[in-house]
Amino acid sequence: MTNFYQADYTKPDGRRLTLYGLTPLEVTSEIPSPSAEPVDARPVMRWHPLRGEWVMYAAHRLGRTFLPPPEYNPLAPTSDPAHPTELPRGNYDIAVFENRFPSLKLEAPEPPEGPANTRAGVGMCEVVVFSQNAQGRLSDLSDEQMSLLLAVWADRTTRATGGTIQSVLCFENRGVEVGVTLHHPHGQIYAYDHIPPVQQTMLDQARRHHAETGRAWLQDFVQAEREAGSNIVLDGGAALSIVPPFARYTYETWIVPERPVSLLSELSAHERLTFGRVLKDALLRLDALFGVRMPYLLTVHQAPLNAPSTHFPLHIELYPYLRAAGRMKYLAGTEQGAGEFANDKFPEVAAEELRAVQV
Repeated sequence: MTNFYQADYTKPDGRRLTLYGLTPLEVTSEIPSPSAEPVDARPVMRWHPLRGEWVMYAAHRLGRTFLPPPEYNPLAPTSDPAHPTELPRGNYDIAVFENRFPSLKLEAPEPPEGPANTRAGVGMCEVVVFSQNAQGRLSDLSDEQMSLLLAVWADRTTRATGGTIQSVLCFENRGVEVGVTLHHPHGQIYAYDHIPPVQQTMLDQARRHHAETGRAWLQDFVQAEREAGSNIVLDGGAALSIVPPFARYTYETWIVPERPVSLLSELSAHERLTFGRVLKDALLRLDALFGVRMPYLLTVHQAPLNAPSTHFPLHIELYPYLRAAGRMKYLAGTEQGAGEFANDKFPEVAAEELRAVQV
């Protein structure tokens, strides 16, 4: 891990807050919370017997903050103590706090008996505020701040290890087109008490590849893409951005390390800095592609925690939601009904367009 500063705090409503910085931290106000009383969160889960997956229910989330005016931005540092936000004033780069309206909760109460194997929605939900600049973007962070963010995601994942949590997903939703309700640059972390189906499938496929070849899937993937060359957007040496030849979204981009690892914490300081630079480059290209802020979903895929597999391929997936200028990609019948995507453009063509973008 690179050198960084961090400090833990407790909010007035009992939630945890951690501040991270590249330089010594300085907090110049009280630790705030929009309310001194905690939200009565009682998330539950029910089992979908045909899909073989859990569905989360969190009725209290209907009351969460929705597109507030700038003066009531809950992710900005508090400027008026009479209207507290989630964050204090001071010198820090990144903040992480427990979601006030969580879909999962470690202390979720056991619900009354219900249908479909109803059980408590056990897990953790955190908010990661990337910057104190409310108008900024993730791609506006410096190379060092991008590396710090990767270290923060790694730290939150490590903190979740050893208990009931089995899988951690760090992600960012950006754009009202994908349902974002707060414009301030931020992401979220969901920590599950089980392995979700997407990560389980990835693990199974990676294990199968290793059993058949004796090699890590990511090792063979990077080698094949370098030999082909047509789908690589940027080769940074220790990390690459690639429009995979099996991309489901038109400009889907993966950020992968050159060396096969399974967790962010396994990256060296140099690998993490390069990984962050390549991620930043990919985000800048997506915004420059059509001259607008690309709506997207960013997901960080890591191995399960309590029995991490060396075969699981650590990588970041970017799902851009514009398939052309002014044209959204909507999930329609074949995607929603069958789970099989229809793409309007071959990935190698999309990769060529992204390579041509000036950033």
